[in-house]
Amino acid sequence: ELLNKIGFEWKLEGDVEYRWDKSYEELVSYVKDFGHAGFPQSFPQDPPLGNWVTTQRLNYKKFQNGDVSFRMTESRIERL
Repeated sequence: ELLNKIGFEWKLEGDVEYRWDKSYEELVSYVKDFGHAGFPQSFPQDPPLGNWVTTQRLNYKKFQNGDVSFRMTESRIERL
């Protein structure tokens, strides 16, 4: 509880969930700036984020086709 009060970061930077959350936060920032989530696959200002968005779209399609993996989950779909 004391660590939470001082803002202790529980997730490690190499953690898959941590990286996903950070990329999601970047996408939210993009939506605030541009007013939509139609992020282009090739985005010169932030190529890693463009790749992440493309990967999420592909993972979502796989999820819809029955490929239930850690890469796309119901909770991630709700957030996106």
